[in-house]
Order: sequence, then structure tokens, then C-alpha cells
Amino acid sequence: MYPSATPPREVKIGDAAAFAGTTPRAIRHYHQIGLLPEPARGGDGRRRYGYDDMVRLLWIRKMSDAGISLDDMRAAFDEARDIGDVLGRLEETLVAREADIRRQRAAVQRLRSVGSPLGLLSPMVTDRLSHLPPGALRPADLDALLITERIFGPLGAAVQADVFIILATHPDLRAEADRLDAADAALDDTVHPHDPRVGELAAQHCAHHKALIGAIEAAGLDLAEEQLFEIDDTEASGDEDARMSAFEAVTKMPHDFSPARTRCMELTAQLMAVAAQGE
Repeated sequence: MYPSATPPREVKIGDAAAFAGTTPRAIRHYHQIGLLPEPARGGDGRRRYGYDDMVRLLWIRKMSDAGISLDDMRAAFDEARDIGDVLGRLEETLVAREADIRRQRAAVQRLRSVGSPLGLLSPMVTDRLSHLPPGALRPADLDALLITERIFGPLGAAVQADVFIILATHPDLRAEADRLDAADAALDDTVHPHDPRVGELAAQHCAHHKALIGAIEAAGLDLAEEQLFEIDDTEASGDEDARMSAFEAVTKMPHDFSPARTRCMELTAQLMAVAAQGE
């Protein structure tokens, strides 16, 4: 005849955690936030958990597995809120989480398909550049698309992608872009913003921009851009949880441009605006 096992009247925190499928640290946290009343301590100064404590721990574990937050658990135990309200908000959270998982899976699939960090950008940008051969885009091009998408959204990045398509397929325009980049880098802090070279370089940038626009139009990419702006806003909204205005984004993006280089950018924008008005 086997001896019968007699359950203890009270157990220590480690045994309580093991039975409930949680950890002593979690139980201590439940005490701190008032979710689980702290039991009396024994003669050795350690907490002792009884039957009612174990029942509540098991309910906490079940609710946690269902995705119910600790705050909602506390409200449910206190009967301070209708459980229907708690479950309604939980369902909304789960729906949002499912949408996040779908987006994450789509991003992983794009990464597998594209085989480069380009797959992390919006599908609008990824699809636009999908026909380019591997290595056609430089790391700096990808960085620029990433920043543009953050500031102006997928539409803005998709339009900018057309510039990189032209640069990747027109060696002469790529060479001129490289020359202008080198000239920009030479505008360091030793160059005065009103140095004549700044204005000359701005004019060259404007001319290069016109050449890029001409190449985009010749390739028919400008017609594709018109179609982009017909896309529903919900498709082109991008990361809604982290959206901010373009102005706010620009003011938060650090740069290492010298005053002369900043002045060159301003002059280039003015020249391009004048040129656009004259067309």
C-alpha cells in the first residue's frame, strides 16, 4: 500500500511560482501593483501562499495567456469595470497585432524576394526598383530612399526612386552626379557661404536636375509618377504609428552640412523654382 501524499497548507514563493507556471519575480510584481494580495510571512520571514492565493495565481496565468493586460486583470478582480469592455479593448489590440504580423511577414517575404535591404522599404518603392539588376543601387542610394520615405512617405520615395533608376541606367548622368557630390563635399567650413563657387555649383546642380527630369520624361517614368498619385491614401500612408509632418521630420534629422553647402542647397532650390515657373 502506497503512502498518501498530503498537500501542504501553505507553500513558499518558489513552489507557488512553479505550480502556477510563472516566476517568483512575476509574483513579486503582482504584489507591487496590487494584483495579488501579499500574504503573511512565516516565522522565517518568508511569504507563505495558501489555497486562495494559488487560485488567483492560476486565474492570472490564464488571463495572461489570453492577452489580458495586468491593469485589466486588476479591474476584473475588483469588478470595477464591465468584462465586456475589457474584452472589447482586448479584441481591438489583437486585431492590431494581427495586422502588424501580416506587415512583418510581408516585409520578410519582400526581403527574401529582393535579397537586399531594399525589401525593407515600402512595396511601392520596392516594386518600382525591382527591374534594376543587382548592385545597380548604391548603399547611399538606399540610405537616401530610407530618409525620403521617413520624411515624405512612400509616394515621395517612389518618385525619388525614378532618379536612381535614371542614374543606374545613364552612366553620363551618374558621373555628373558623382562630380557634383565631390564638389559639395569640398564646400567645407573653410568656404564662406557667399563664395562665388557656391553660386556656380548651385547652377550646375540645377542644370543636372533638368537633365534628370528630361531623362525621366524620355523614359516614360513621369507617366508612372502620375499613376502613383492616383493611389488611395491608405495605400501610401506608410508607418502610421510613426508619422510626422515633413517639417517636423526635417527639423529632427541631423546633418553634417557646412554653412556653404547649406547655402548651395538653398540656391539650387531657388533656381529650380524659377526654372519651373518659366516652363
